[in-house]
Amino acid sequence: MKILFVGDIVGRPGRACAKQVLSEMRSKHNYDLTIANAENAAGGNGLTSQVCRELFDMGLDVLTLGNHAWDKKEIFQFIDNEPGLVRPLNYPPEVPGQGMVVVHTAKAPVAVINACGRVFNPTLLECPFRALERAIHSVRKETNHIIVDFHAEATSEKVAMGWFLDGKVSAVLGTHTHVQTADDRILPGGTAYITDAGMTGPRDSVIGISTDLVLKRFLSQLPVRFEVARGATQFCAVEIEIDDDTGHAVSIRRIFRVQESLITKKS
Repeated sequence: MKILFVGDIVGRPGRACAKQVLSEMRSKHNYDLTIANAENAAGGNGLTSQVCRELFDMGLDVLTLGNHAWDKKEIFQFIDNEPGLVRPLNYPPEVPGQGMVVVHTAKAPVAVINACGRVFNPTLLECPFRALERAIHSVRKETNHIIVDFHAEATSEKVAMGWFLDGKVSAVLGTHTHVQTADDRILPGGTAYITDAGMTGPRDSVIGISTDLVLKRFLSQLPVRFEVARGATQFCAVEIEIDDDTGHAVSIRRIFRVQESLITKKS
């Protein structure tokens, strides 16, 4: 089984880049499942119904979220009606949406689970280690093909999660920091791991945002309205191959590509 996981899609430039590269890659590779983190897909933070539909229409099967899940308030109107949309598992149980989805591919069911880290995250979340442990124990009755998007700030917390889940899931893929790391590997227990899958969005930016605006914020320490940058874009993803029988990862490969901009106005 071959799975493509696309790093955090940022704004309209990220969506345009993802659409272009995905179209090309899907024609060359027979992916069984495609997943993307979409918590920054609408204007750089949050997700709208229109953008959600746009991402699914380009061939993505599952969209994961993160700490910006609720930035666009309209998400409360549609999150329960999108079976392929997954928000962090470790929010309180009364929060709308789902923290896990099981997708029935032609080869095997695949569980996709999303969780947020707690280090440097002010939100009062349940311990992601314990929340994931419970969810994995439950879903393994249905499938041993399990992909975890761990949306966290601290490298240490992500690495710890990789070791904690080694041998229990097919892959632990870090998101949130938008910088693709070079530590993709198969852990001893058969779990594919990367600290951060990277960002799909404006290349010449500060993690997707206009450089001038971010520098103004750092230099003045005053509130600045951030905008998604323009110009050349980058596509970051990881390709994972999983054994159909055991659910263990066979390989993980980083993908990084730079594309010319398809966007001429703000997004």
